[in-house]
Amino acid sequence: MLFSLAWKNIWRNKKRSLIIILAAALGLWGSLVAGAVWMGWGESMVNTAISRNLAHLQIHKKKYIQNKEIINFIPDGSQVLKKVRTLENVHAVSGRALVEGMAASPTSTFGVKIVGIIPAEAEKVTDIHNRLVSGNYFQSSSRNPIVIGKKLAERLGLKLHSKIVLSFQGLDGSLIYAAFRIAGIYKTDSSIFDQSNVFVQQTDLFRLLNSKPIIHEIAIRTETSAVLPQVYEKIKSLYPDLDVQTWNELAPEIAITSAAMESFTYMFLMIILFALLFGITNTMLMAVMERIRELGVLIAVGMKKGKVFAMILLETTLLSITGGAAGIAIGVLSIAYFSHAGMDFSFLASGMESFGAATIIYPTLPLEMYVALPIMIIVTASLSAALPAWKAIHIQPSSAIRTY
Repeated sequence: MLFSLAWKNIWRNKKRSLIIILAAALGLWGSLVAGAVWMGWGESMVNTAISRNLAHLQIHKKKYIQNKEIINFIPDGSQVLKKVRTLENVHAVSGRALVEGMAASPTSTFGVKIVGIIPAEAEKVTDIHNRLVSGNYFQSSSRNPIVIGKKLAERLGLKLHSKIVLSFQGLDGSLIYAAFRIAGIYKTDSSIFDQSNVFVQQTDLFRLLNSKPIIHEIAIRTETSAVLPQVYEKIKSLYPDLDVQTWNELAPEIAITSAAMESFTYMFLMIILFALLFGITNTMLMAVMERIRELGVLIAVGMKKGKVFAMILLETTLLSITGGAAGIAIGVLSIAYFSHAGMDFSFLASGMESFGAATIIYPTLPLEMYVALPIMIIVTASLSAALPAWKAIHIQPSSAIRTY
């Protein structure tokens, strides 16, 4: 009975109610889509970093991250590599030889990280081979092939098949100079990565170093992100003397940014709901003022003030939920569409590349946000109803009937 009465009261002034419902729907739709884009951006940063070079896990010699000298390679790295490859839930493993050096062209020089890889292994762990804008991924038979980033090529004034000279320190401390021929040029979603990482074959690097195979870094891709903790704990227990780190430990700034996106979404939703609170409160106050005589009569004929309060509360809640449901429905449909089609932010490419995010964003929202949102709407409605309901139950029936 009370529910039916409250619903009818909402539509007494259709125009006003529709304006509030439309405002709530558009506000929630906008905030949901914006939040989904932010979270999609954060997820893009994580996924591109994992696919680009981080992988899910990395193994180093203790303190290598603090002191990246060439002599700090993993003891018996080849054996560790073979063992890790056999572990359950490990999808792919790649061993890397890392050397800090300088890249030089006839016009300029720049500091780079020289990454020695076995191409067939690296293809299973990273997607650099799919990021080539020209050339090939070590498929040529030329001597000392190298794959460099597009940003570095532009910085050094180089192009495909150009010669580039690398200089780096050997295991014995001597300085080594070697000429390489550019076999491929890649472009990822991170301009910083592209200008500071070059890839060579381990066989070429070890020949120049006059060294047996050494491994500074073992990159591991797990079957899924869900099994990452189990694989981490297993490797940690097998090799307590080595430094085993997950991607979020290796790049905490990416993990923090990604986690912050969800907080920003909740904050944005709260701001929208806070703004709607005042609009709904004003609408219900107007509704109460227009019905002072009616409410006075209801109280005079015996309707308890508690029921009057509940009726105003119910009217406000129904008004808010109607607008909220419409906004959520439109938001879900929009997010579902763009999560498959993607949103093209290529006009912001230079800025997004500095953050290491893709220009195509796939918006996403966690399920718990859709669960929390109706609760937030009901709380907002309850707060909005407090003042109008208080005003309604303090109406003096005799005064209301005579005056209005």
